[in-house]
Amino acid sequence: MLGLGGAVVVIGGLWFLYAEFIGSRTVSTDNAYVAGENAQVTPLTSGRVVEVLVTDTQPVRKGQLLFRIEDSDQKIAVQQAEANLAMMQRRYGQSIANNAALGAAAGASDAQINTARAGLASAQATLTKTQEDYKRRAALSGTGAVSNEELTTARQALDSAKASYQQAQAAVAQAQENARSARRQEEAAVALTKGTTLQTAPEILQAQAQLEQAKLDLERTIVRAPIDGVVSRRSIQVGQRIQSGQAAMTVVPVGELYVDANFKEDQLGKVRSGQKATLTSDFYGGKVEYHGKVVGFSGGTGAAFSLIPAQNATGNWIKVVQRLPVRIQLDPKELKEHPLRIGLSMEAEIDLTDND
Repeated sequence: MLGLGGAVVVIGGLWFLYAEFIGSRTVSTDNAYVAGENAQVTPLTSGRVVEVLVTDTQPVRKGQLLFRIEDSDQKIAVQQAEANLAMMQRRYGQSIANNAALGAAAGASDAQINTARAGLASAQATLTKTQEDYKRRAALSGTGAVSNEELTTARQALDSAKASYQQAQAAVAQAQENARSARRQEEAAVALTKGTTLQTAPEILQAQAQLEQAKLDLERTIVRAPIDGVVSRRSIQVGQRIQSGQAAMTVVPVGELYVDANFKEDQLGKVRSGQKATLTSDFYGGKVEYHGKVVGFSGGTGAAFSLIPAQNATGNWIKVVQRLPVRIQLDPKELKEHPLRIGLSMEAEIDLTDND
């Protein structure tokens, strides 16, 4: 019994020493999995798939052609946009010519005012003369020196001169109104092109934007890889009609993977961002080690983000130790030497003595 008690004491002491000086230096978990920021390939235009150049598991480089969409509609749209731009440019030139024509018409209207004023001055002179003639004859009518016929003729001439004067006044007013109308038409036409050029006119800019959009839609019929990686979950076939925004495939960036390690909450008291981590994968076994560093913690536990969160405030409650995802960034060089895939199991150990 004394020997057994001594063995227990020795084992307990050794365990205490291990936990205090070795076990407390690290935390580890086997609840860790490889993850990555996948790039989902979705076309930005609709059409029929005419060529698919990649398949699942195939490595691709950024910018590599993945598949093509029939571009007949897009080419027609480009031609229509080019024709519309040319028409807008011609219309702008026509507007400039119309402005010049309206300016000339306004100038002619101003000249008509001067002509009408000259006619008014002539009518005024004629009216003054006929008034003097009539006054002289009217003064002599009682003496018999002027016949009644001559007086009547003078009165008619005076009435005619008055009518001509009024007509000349109306002609001046009409010419002035015509000139104002011509100037307003000119101003209205000039307002559409004022301060613009063939390159800055709004209708031309709009037509150019439509042309650029049509060219962009044509370019989007050729879909390229957004990142380096491996093709996964290809869901399109030649002849299939694909819609804009529909997922066609996924590119997994196998060179930029990370690990989400789900540590227990009572293990994270001394874990900090930047601490070094050592990881092994079930895929390669313990002979291959990966080195990384802690880059951050999730904003909540897995239970908090589940579809049906636990209702700990109702019913019978049993405390369950929660796990918080910790993200560990892997070394790209090691990933290149020993590639991993998303979802593989990992074992992670964080060095708590690393305070850098």
